[in-house]
This record gives sequence, structure tokens and C-alpha cells, in this order.
Amino acid sequence: MKLHSEIFEQPNLLEDLLHNQRSNVEKIADVVRSRNIEYVYLAARGTSDNAGRYASYIWGAYNGLPMALATPSLFTYYHRPVNLKNALVVGISQSGMSPDIISVVTEGKKQQNLTLAITNAPYSPLACEADFVLDIQAGVEQAVAATKTYTGELMAIAMLSAAMSKDESKWQELHRVPDWISTVLEHDQIIAQAVQRYRYMQQCVVLGRGYNYSTAFEWALKLKELTYTAAEPYSSADFQHGPVAIVEQGFPVLAVAPKGCVYDSMVGMLENLKMSLKAELVVISNSQQALELAQIPLPIPEDTPEWLSPLVSIVAAQLFACHLTVVKGYDPDQPRTIRKITETR
Repeated sequence: MKLHSEIFEQPNLLEDLLHNQRSNVEKIADVVRSRNIEYVYLAARGTSDNAGRYASYIWGAYNGLPMALATPSLFTYYHRPVNLKNALVVGISQSGMSPDIISVVTEGKKQQNLTLAITNAPYSPLACEADFVLDIQAGVEQAVAATKTYTGELMAIAMLSAAMSKDESKWQELHRVPDWISTVLEHDQIIAQAVQRYRYMQQCVVLGRGYNYSTAFEWALKLKELTYTAAEPYSSADFQHGPVAIVEQGFPVLAVAPKGCVYDSMVGMLENLKMSLKAELVVISNSQQALELAQIPLPIPEDTPEWLSPLVSIVAAQLFACHLTVVKGYDPDQPRTIRKITETR
């Protein structure tokens, strides 16, 4: 399986990205600090949009930069671009080919803003439009569903945060990510056996909060793309405002709950789901307390810091989705109706 092998490429690729792109990232960070940047305006679609959700937390928490997710249709169909004064305009696209993402970066540059492309295609139309390019260096991704390009985007975002903060301790933690992911990959066969339980799953919800709000969306996307499961992602807080009513005995709830600032609220939610509502839980965590609540526990290394947990937790989710696809009798390399490159306007 191409998808499976690409999941296993991630530790080496991320290690190379850290080594090869640090000087470029630090150059970009220096320019950002020299400009009167007040916020980030970010355009992305699909998996890259989920990477943008991670950026909104990490650049906000560690770099003090509020972030707005772009509405590209304003630029393409409505021809009503917004005022981007003092923005860092970022386009994230694995292929660098999507016209709507390019249009946002083009307008950002037209309004004399600093522009950045985060992409796996450093000579693509998107890259050519931007002032700076951050090449995620994932190589050719043959499977339709994105795995290594997603973690490459997350790593690029985290590297830029570390460079903007000038905190060497963050770089030291970043260099541990490949080993943490390798540890998760050691659970591959355990996960392959565990997913048998969900062979007939047709719907579920996926919960995350904080940094792993992005992970909930990306895990749900992989389940939709590969297993055709109606997987709905939610912040655990939003889930309490109405959607929790769908949960009944045996209803599958997948959750990402690593230790950190939002951990207590996540565990409180999981305890209620299990004890009161009798939900069926799959939990990714580095806390034994959270893992013990799950029918299927998916552990990540205990010392994974919260700010980097999305890079590690998504690998467990990728394996879960990959093996569930096979169990359901589908081809993980060629999901129906979707293509590798989607050019939206």
C-alpha cells in the first residue's frame, strides 16, 4: 500500500525538513519581525486548511499573531477582496496549483503585504507568486489521501513559530518529533487488529480542542476520504452545545486528548460520554487516565508536549484510517471520486 508506506516515511522526511529548511525559516522570521505585521491572513483548502487551524493556535499562543482564515471566493467569484493592511498573507497548498489560494496571495502582494507560500511544490504557480517559499520537502506523494504532506505542513508552521520566538528550547523539542512519531508507528499492527471492531461503522464524531482541534478535522477528513464514514469533527466545547444529543449507547466517539491546557475539559467530556451516555470511545492520548476510558486506546509518547502533539497524534489517526479502509474492503491508495490535485476557484 502506497498510503501505508508514506505514513512510515514521515520520521525521516521531517528530520530532513528540520535540517534543510531551518536557515530559510529563520530568514523568513527575521523579515516578519522587521515588518509591522499585525495578523496573519491564511488561505488553504482541505488538508491544508486543517494545517491552518493548527497555525491559528501556535502562531497565536507563541507569537502573539491573530489569524484569519481567508474566504477565497471573495477574491475569485465576488471580486471583493478585503483590506489586508499590515497582514502576513500565507497560502498553504501541497500542489501549489489551486487558483483560489493563488488569488489570495496575489492580492496580498498587490496590497504590498508580505506573502508566504508553504508548499510541496517550490516552483508551482503559488510559489512563484509569493515573496517567500517554505518547501515542505515531502517528495512525491502517490496516495491520493495526504499524510506526509500534512505533517510536513505542520512542521513548517511549528518551525516558523520557533524561529519567530527565537526560543532554542523549541527547536530542541522539534528535533524530537521524528522519534516520537517512530514510537507511534511501532503500534501499527496493534492498530490494524483493533480497527476490526469498526468494520461496520458508518458514522462517528471526532473530538479535539486547542492545538488538536486541527487533528480532529484531519482525522475526520481521512475517515471520509478513505472509509466513506460520515465522520463529523467538533471542538469538544462546541459538541456540548447541541450535537452531543446524537450520542446513544454504542455510538462511536473518536477523541484526541493529550496532556496540556485543555486536557481536564477533554477528560471530563470523555467521562460523561462513557459513564452517562455509554458511548464507544477511541482515544489518542499520552495520559493513562484518558486511555483507560477507551475501548480502543491509541497511545502517543508520554513526554510529547501539547504544542507538538498534533504532529504525533495524527500519525495514530492515519494508521487507524488506513487499516480501517482495508478492513472495509476499500483501496486506500485510490479512494472513489476524488483526485490528488483539486483546483478550485
